[in-house]
Amino acid sequence: MARKNIKSHSDVVEKKLVGVADSVITAAQRNQDPTLSIPVRSLANVNFNEKRGIIEMGRRKQARSFFNVGMAKKFMQTVLVADALAELQRANLTTSLREIYYRTKHTIKNSHENTFDGQNESDPLIEDLEVTLEALREELHVRAENSGTVVGPLVLVDDGDRVDCTRLGKGGYSVPSIVEPEYIQISKCTADFVLLVEKGTQWNRLSEDKFWRRYNCILLTGNGQPPRGVRRLARRLHQEYKLPVYVLVDNDPWGYYIYSVIKQGSINLAFESERMAIPKAKFIGFSSSDPDRYGLPRNVGIKLNDKDINRARELLKYKWFQKKEWQNEIKGMLSTGLKYELDALANKDFQYLTKTYLPRKLKENDWLD
Repeated sequence: MARKNIKSHSDVVEKKLVGVADSVITAAQRNQDPTLSIPVRSLANVNFNEKRGIIEMGRRKQARSFFNVGMAKKFMQTVLVADALAELQRANLTTSLREIYYRTKHTIKNSHENTFDGQNESDPLIEDLEVTLEALREELHVRAENSGTVVGPLVLVDDGDRVDCTRLGKGGYSVPSIVEPEYIQISKCTADFVLLVEKGTQWNRLSEDKFWRRYNCILLTGNGQPPRGVRRLARRLHQEYKLPVYVLVDNDPWGYYIYSVIKQGSINLAFESERMAIPKAKFIGFSSSDPDRYGLPRNVGIKLNDKDINRARELLKYKWFQKKEWQNEIKGMLSTGLKYELDALANKDFQYLTKTYLPRKLKENDWLD
């Protein structure tokens, strides 16, 4: 049944991709300039829907035409990538970003010009097609490398194989980049909440100390900015099992932004917020008040550099950081001139995170919304 669903869904996506080629052919038959209309992926073209708590893409679009000298190559590249993605749909295969690059790379006939000189040219075009076709990269059958891990009271079915995430040792289960229901089924989940951890090092500590067992939670990490598979899995657990999601990140502008991407969505791919964002996610730390509250010495803090300061000031202007609590949080970090890594808790004790810090946070409901 799952395979049948995958195939029928692929047919829908394939029709969208074929539509790209059809629009080019139709324009050529009418002696018109073949043009693709691509939504603008930038801060200037996103809106924050306060009622829904997510970032939404605006209506601004950019025309990419074949007869425009400055756009001709990029137009050709976009059509090539769309053709490769359609091929994947027809064959019902998945592939990597890297393989898409090599599949579409060749030397243009009677020239020394390559269709692509690097993967940095092909990757953004896949994102362009995502927003243009309103189809997630995963629905286009493009996967990234697995870079997330999960452990806890969760049973998954992956390609027919039953995966019990309580019986995989402290290493956990490697989260695939494609976790849509057609590929990964959640057959059982008895957790009380999801703890999404920024750093793999902290996830390792929590896993080794069996924090998930003592607090009946699912431990999830994306090893930095969480990849889309990790975000989608967290969203599915939240949506399908009504689990609260708590986000544990460093006390710096980059940690704040990681939290905001999980909660409100991404500026770059705002169209996907509907299926990726978790508006009710809570920021459980590391907050600007924690060093004083937990008695951490200033010498474990790291001095903010110019890049940190500029980024923090940018965050202060974002509409989704306008709550008084968040303004105070960011300004508090700037006033001290220091940022703190979660690793700094080891200054107190190697197990301070699992035995004191997080238990107290959870008991006192000490988080930011």
